[in-house]
Amino acid sequence: MSSSQYPGRNGQYAPFAVILGTNEIASAVAVNLYRGGFSVVLSHDPLPPVIRRKMAFHDALFDDPVTVAGVAARRVDTGLEILSGFGSASEVIITELGLLDLMVLRTLDLLVDARMQKYQVTPDLRRLARFTIGLGPGFTAEMNCDFAVETRPAKTGRILQRGTTDPADGISRRLGGVGGERFVYSEIPGRWHTAIEIGTRIFKDFIIGHLGGEIIRAPFDGILRGVVRDGTEVPAGVKLLEVDPRGEELVGR
Repeated sequence: MSSSQYPGRNGQYAPFAVILGTNEIASAVAVNLYRGGFSVVLSHDPLPPVIRRKMAFHDALFDDPVTVAGVAARRVDTGLEILSGFGSASEVIITELGLLDLMVLRTLDLLVDARMQKYQVTPDLRRLARFTIGLGPGFTAEMNCDFAVETRPAKTGRILQRGTTDPADGISRRLGGVGGERFVYSEIPGRWHTAIEIGTRIFKDFIIGHLGGEIIRAPFDGILRGVVRDGTEVPAGVKLLEVDPRGEELVGR
């Protein structure tokens, strides 16, 4: 049986897409591919940690009920479960299985790297799937992917059939007049602990959590737009949380 002959939703045959990453960008891609008829698997990578979890499928890894734009996700732990899950009419699959584990299940029709590892060495995705796409900095079409897609705010969604996406410049899009200062980064590696939920109204110097023995406070008044999940091991130099200074009704946009 060829890769195009595996049963998909409603008994129809569906192409197989693997998305690397479980963040909000990976999740948006998953929703669109699912709606386009693909059988979709999101493969978790711990770097960088996911902070905008209310916009992502990430928490389904912990068996939390998660729905993004009307599409649900279900955690699976084995290749056999993934193959049997291709017939689901209402779910994408999320797993901690890596790319090498997923490649042996069947030929990948589409591979999308949406991990947003902006400062990491980017692997060559070509020949790992029938078609490969790299999102964000580090990708060069026809060199380490078939197509590259810009994620920089001024160029978001621009598709490159050849050439390189813009490098990360460290400049954050402004929200409510605030730029990169709305993020708090880990200064040391350690286990992150927090009891504060996304969407909570907080105030400057409010204690959001603890990283190792270090207290992490809110940088200013606002709504907690994103935060790493409690209990996550994080390295130094990654985003722990994001505060949105705008009104509560705008959080998530």
